[in-house]
Amino acid sequence: MKQAWPLLLGAWLVAVIATAGALFIGEIMLMVPCQLCWYQRIFMFPLVLVLGMACYSQDRRGAIYALPLALGGAAIAVYHCLLLVGLIPKAWIPCGAGVSCADQKLEILNGIPIPWLSLAAFAAIAVLLLMFLRKTSR
Repeated sequence: MKQAWPLLLGAWLVAVIATAGALFIGEIMLMVPCQLCWYQRIFMFPLVLVLGMACYSQDRRGAIYALPLALGGAAIAVYHCLLLVGLIPKAWIPCGAGVSCADQKLEILNGIPIPWLSLAAFAAIAVLLLMFLRKTSR
C-alpha cells in the first residue's frame, strides 16, 4: 500500500486542482457554466472528498468508489468535446436556456477549451486510480 499511495495522492491532487479551477472560473471570474459543465462538476467535486478520505485513511475502497465517478465524468467530457468540435449534431445539445454547450468561448493555456481540460483531468484520475488498484490488488 505504501508504494502505491503516491498514485492515490496524485489522483486526489488532480481532483483538487480541477475543482479549484472550476470554482475560480465560476465564482471569481463570474462565468456561468453550461449544463454539461455542471454535470462534469457533479462528478468532479465529490472526488475531492472521496479521494481525500481514501488518502488519509489509506483505504483501497476509496479508489473503488471514485473510479465510477471519474469514468462518468470522462464520458460527459468526451460528449462535450465532441459537441465542441462539431462531431455531434447541434440537435443533440442538452442545453436549454442560458449558456450554450456548443459555443464555448472560454479558453485558457493558449487556447485550450475548458471541456478538454476537464477530459484530461478525468482521464488522469481514472488512469491513476486504475494503476493504484492494480498495484494494491496483490
